[in-house]
Amino acid sequence: MKTIEEVYMIEYLKGTLIELTPTLAVVECYGVGYGVNISLNTYAAIQGKQEVKIWIYEAIREDAYQLWGFSTKVERDLFLLLITVSGIGASFARVILSAMTPSELCSVISDGNDKLLKQVKGIGPKAAQRIIVDLRDKIATLDVDYIQTESGSASSSGLNKEVMEEAIAALTMLGFSPGPTQKTVQQILHDEPDATVERVIKLGLKML
Repeated sequence: MKTIEEVYMIEYLKGTLIELTPTLAVVECYGVGYGVNISLNTYAAIQGKQEVKIWIYEAIREDAYQLWGFSTKVERDLFLLLITVSGIGASFARVILSAMTPSELCSVISDGNDKLLKQVKGIGPKAAQRIIVDLRDKIATLDVDYIQTESGSASSSGLNKEVMEEAIAALTMLGFSPGPTQKTVQQILHDEPDATVERVIKLGLKML
């Protein structure tokens, strides 16, 4: 497993954003389209952009080769730290980074706030404590002193139906069952008709 200090074959991708969903970005670089798994934070950061720069983590196994992408090095570093924790894989780390911004996650770990961590689907008391104990000292080395702007504006041309379908697809990709996911997303949009896709997903991650 890579550590933060290790050298990457692909450090980052800089190119044209061809396709974007809350869980996947396709970036074209010199005629090659790279499919990159992304978090909701990265989705919000690059949404609406034509040219993007995404920091990459390569997960290379015998049966798969995956790219995981992040809009900032800080988010990638947090991802790398999360996957060092026993029981936290890449997909689970993405769920955590979709439920919280990097700044929020660092604050939660620094403060030992296991209650907030347990709000993330799938994190029980033991997993929350492992994350805090294993990473509290390590996150002190990260540069999280930056302003994270949250995308508060949805695409004005998008209909609620499109928001619903995109949110359901994203949550399903993150591992949640389609049936309960659809009901949850519909309830969120009923309560907040103007909610953006990222807002719906964040709330869904806490409710499912």
